[in-house]
Amino acid sequence: MTQTQIPIRNEFSFELSAEAITVRIRWFGLAIGYVLVNFMSRDATPAHSALPIWLSNQQVLNGILTLGAAYAIADTYFSLRGRVFLSRWPVVISVMEALFIGLLCHFDEGLESPFRFYYFLSLLVCAFRYSKPITFSTFGLHALSYVLLAVATSPHSTSDPTRVTLMLIWLGWVTWASTSLAGLLQVAGRRLGFLNDELRKNQRELWQRIDERTNDLKESQALVVQQEKQAAFGLLAAGIAHEVGNPLAGISSVIQLLNRRDVDDYTRERYQMVDDQLRRIQRTLRELIDFSRPATLERSQCDLQELVEAALNIAKYYKRRKNKQIVTRYAEGLPKINAVRDQLVQIFLNLVLNAMDATAEGGTIEIASQKDENRLRVSIRDDGHGIAEQDQARLFQPYFTTKETGTGLGLFVCKLIVERNEGQIELTETSSRGTTFSVLLPCGMTTPIESV
Repeated sequence: MTQTQIPIRNEFSFELSAEAITVRIRWFGLAIGYVLVNFMSRDATPAHSALPIWLSNQQVLNGILTLGAAYAIADTYFSLRGRVFLSRWPVVISVMEALFIGLLCHFDEGLESPFRFYYFLSLLVCAFRYSKPITFSTFGLHALSYVLLAVATSPHSTSDPTRVTLMLIWLGWVTWASTSLAGLLQVAGRRLGFLNDELRKNQRELWQRIDERTNDLKESQALVVQQEKQAAFGLLAAGIAHEVGNPLAGISSVIQLLNRRDVDDYTRERYQMVDDQLRRIQRTLRELIDFSRPATLERSQCDLQELVEAALNIAKYYKRRKNKQIVTRYAEGLPKINAVRDQLVQIFLNLVLNAMDATAEGGTIEIASQKDENRLRVSIRDDGHGIAEQDQARLFQPYFTTKETGTGLGLFVCKLIVERNEGQIELTETSSRGTTFSVLLPCGMTTPIESV
């Protein structure tokens, strides 16, 4: 089993989540700011001496909030696209926020302005978005902004040093608490992410095992169906051979007795023709019985050419064999293989019958054998119309067939027998000019062949 590795979490995903919260906080702060400036009756501080007479503090505050809204729009746009605005320069954002909050407080009520609480929100958001060094840098910038605010407002109002000091202490405490809380949440998030990854991994493995068990069950069902069909075929063949064999033996005996009588040459020739046809029928019955007898697992030294010829000898009775030429090219000096003869004959017979089904009348089926390194290859080619591309990947699946009367078990059983013997069956070539299947078997098969 492979060792479970802890996946590396994407820190950027946490940053994006924090940024989404940040965007909402910014819009909430801007909405509250507009309400404070425009809809609440408050005594504004005197206008700055550098401002024109016609320009009021309310107008300046609205202008500052509008700049903040423009920044929030850009931030929202990047957030919707899965990115963080100015993510590479977080200190720039901290400088902008320190300046933004300081100006709001300066043109509102100075140190008593409600906008001073924006410092706390900014530190909280920064702690969740960025690292501790960035957060403490932001604290320094906000502290400097507040001190400068106190200095700037001292000519217009009394700045209590205690109030300023207490505010700086609060800013420091919020920075420490926010970074600690953000660290805990990040650790918890990474842990939850890891557990979620493990859960998904286990879920995938569970589905994979279910698929494997389902495929195993389908294969077992297919094998049972194939075995039941072969058993039924064997019983039927044995019954037919018994019922037909006895009358044929009687007819053959009568013909032989009649042939011993003193008859003319014409009659004797006709008796001999009848006897020859009877022997042919008996030979066909013996071949049918041999093929349908219960399969044996006894291994023996098998000649590859003899196995193919045995399959062809059975296939010659196939109804679609008519007017089709079979060409064989066997390599000389091929080594024998240690295998169960009946199972390999079944493989070659299935492939030959499929080739006959795919070949039109007057077509040709080519069978060739050769040695590829330490394996023996048997290629069976037909000159049919080929196999559709969408069907090629499913050829060896149980119950898949392109024939109207097919069962979809032939190629599946062939593949199962070959693979259990460390061999391979493959679709070598297919086109509008024909199809080639290849069976590759190791020269020294020593693995026991399981019953199929």
